[in-house]
Amino acid sequence: MLRLPSGRLVRGRGLRRPLPGGTVPDYALYLLGKRPPEVPWRHEWLHWPDFRLPGSRSEARRLFAEAWTRAASECVEIACGGGRGRTGTALACLAVLDGVPARDAVEFVRTHDDRHAVETPWQRRYVRHFTP
Repeated sequence: MLRLPSGRLVRGRGLRRPLPGGTVPDYALYLLGKRPPEVPWRHEWLHWPDFRLPGSRSEARRLFAEAWTRAASECVEIACGGGRGRTGTALACLAVLDGVPARDAVEFVRTHDDRHAVETPWQRRYVRHFTP
């Protein structure tokens, strides 16, 4: 679980791994190149092929804002296939929405969630240029 500076909690995970024990998400955002499998909780899909960037930056911004808002009172999950590149990029963007400067957001996620988060140079650049 990533704790943002505001105290909001967001779980990042890889869908190739089993769902962790404990609370199931109230809301999930799945970052995949194809539609995610059906789940019994509210979820949305952002078209985002592996090692690439979101298909729509405006849709990504809208969905990141939705996840950030919901995290104030709900259990929120952000997930891609492996749980590092796309998930880490999205978590870094949520950190920016939460007040972390964009230039520091990747390091924030690497320090507080996964030291391998945000895998590619273009994902790091996407975060540096992400604006709330």
